[in-house]
Parts: sequence; C-alpha cells; structure tokens
Amino acid sequence: MARRGAAAASGLYGALAPLKVLAALACLAAFAPASAGAGGLLRRAAAPDPAATCIAEADRAADKNGVPRAVMRAITRTETGRAVDGALQPWPWTVNMEGVGRWFDDLDAALAYVAREQARGATSFDVGCFQLNHRWHGQAFASVRAMFDPAANADYAARFLVENHAETGDWTLAAGLYHSRTPEFRDRYAARFAHILARGEGAAGPVDTARAEAPGERAGRRAPSLWRAADPPPRTAGGVALVALRGGLSPLRAARGGLIN
Repeated sequence: MARRGAAAASGLYGALAPLKVLAALACLAAFAPASAGAGGLLRRAAAPDPAATCIAEADRAADKNGVPRAVMRAITRTETGRAVDGALQPWPWTVNMEGVGRWFDDLDAALAYVAREQARGATSFDVGCFQLNHRWHGQAFASVRAMFDPAANADYAARFLVENHAETGDWTLAAGLYHSRTPEFRDRYAARFAHILARGEGAAGPVDTARAEAPGERAGRRAPSLWRAADPPPRTAGGVALVALRGGLSPLRAARGGLIN
C-alpha cells in the first residue's frame, strides 16, 4: 500500500513538473520588463545633472586653487547661465562660435557642432562651463573634448582667476580681466559678474546676465603666452569669451547690448 501511495505521489509530481516550469517562465516574462524599466529609471536617476556638474566642479576648483566658491559660481553663471525654473543655471555643453552661442543637450552634440565649424575654417570659439577660448587656450589641452571636461575647464579658469587676483587684489576686477583687458569690455563684464555674485545662488531676474559679444570685443584682448593645464597662467593671458546666449538650443546672433533674463 505504501509502495502504491509512493508511486502515485511520484506520478502526480511528475505530471505537475511541466506546469511548474511553465509557471516559472511566466513569472520571468512578467517581471523582466519591469526590471528592465526599473534599471532604466535607475540609470536615468544616476546620470549627473549637467548644470549641477558645473557648480560642483566650480566648487572643487575653487577649494583647490584658493578662489571663493561664490566667485567661481558667479563666473560660470555669467559665462553660460540660462534661466531655468527661476534660477540662473550654467551649462557645460555650451559653445560660442565666433559670436554665435548655443547650448547643446550633450557633449557629443557639442563636439559634432565644433567639428563641423572647424571643417569650414572656424578657429575662435569658446567651450565648457567657463567658456575657455580655443584660439588662445586650446593648446593647453589635448583635444577639444578635453577642453570641454568640466573638471579641467574649471581648474584652468580658477588658476586664471588666481593670477588675475594676484595682479588686482580684487575678485571683481579679476573677473573683468578674465573676459578682457580692454577697459570698456573688462568693466562691463565685471559689472555683470558683480550683479550675479550679489544675487547669490543664481536667482534669475530681469536684469543683465549674459550679453552677446560686440564685434570688436574679442579683438581687444591680448593673446596669451601658452601654458599647459597643469601650469600656472601667465599675467599676460587674455580674457575668456563671454558666451552669447538667450535660450534653449537655438542660435543667437551676436548683437550689441543683447541681454537674457
């Protein structure tokens, strides 16, 4: 009797085995898309915010080089800031190409744009969180991609500001020299920088934030001696271009006195 019961039980389990396999496969099929979706959400959540990256690298470079954090934050906002949800936010994938500024969604799009413009003969353009000018400073970097790197871009800018501060003894004047050594352009940029600095954490208001570069403004700068990204900047280094931006990804034509909110 026991043997017959064991045999019956064995037969029952054998009959149920395929059903168990099917049930397991159904569970896997049901949960696989959800897991993939969750993974996608996690990947998106883990992706760094580009604006926050500019601020984080500004702080890191400030601490490393002895620049006040507020100064570095105000510089990157003056250079690439745009109004987002009531705050002036910087953007690392910004290019000013010979007076026309654009924001791009990502680094690859910005690099593709630069490559196209270089192919047609463009040589003077500004890139990154701190808008370093490729004509004057490009040889300090291994490539345009390296120049876009937020950490390298911020570190170069910070050491440039330190050198200017050693010359002037004032961070606002140092910021003006960051842009230009021509008094008119230097002072105008310093005033914009001071206004953004006074507003603190990037509150976006209806007053000056960034302006299109006037045609003669870039020509008024001194060409710097070349220095590597690991070396201190020379006192003769010219300023870095002020980006000409006023919204989204659309291009802005350089215009005298143009402002963004």
